[in-house]
This record gives sequence, C-alpha cells and structure tokens, in this order.
Amino acid sequence: MKADIRVCAAWRERHDRPVYTLGDTCPECGEPAVNSAPAPFDPADPYGEYRRAIKRRNRQ
Repeated sequence: MKADIRVCAAWRERHDRPVYTLGDTCPECGEPAVNSAPAPFDPADPYGEYRRAIKRRNRQ
C-alpha cells in the first residue's frame, strides 16, 4: 500500500526543503517523486516476536 503524498527524490541536492506532490514527478525540478511514508514495520524486526507475545498476554 502506497501513500498518496510523494516527495521529490532529489530534494536534498536541488531544494532547500522537501517538495511534496501528489504526482509522479516533482513540480519544481521534474525529478521522480517517491513515496514519502516510511514502511509500517520492519520484517526483520528482531524484537517483533516478543512484542506480539506481550500483546497476546495483555489481551487475556
């Protein structure tokens, strides 16, 4: 699932601050725009198993 809001992929080199857009390209410089949202979770999370076990234990 991707977010609707995107940010210019080259904003650090070309702009003073991030340039957000809803399109596929940056409106100011024409560079591609990438998903601005971080991943919701890390599949390689070493503590995920423990966190889920605590959640299950607290529900009971």
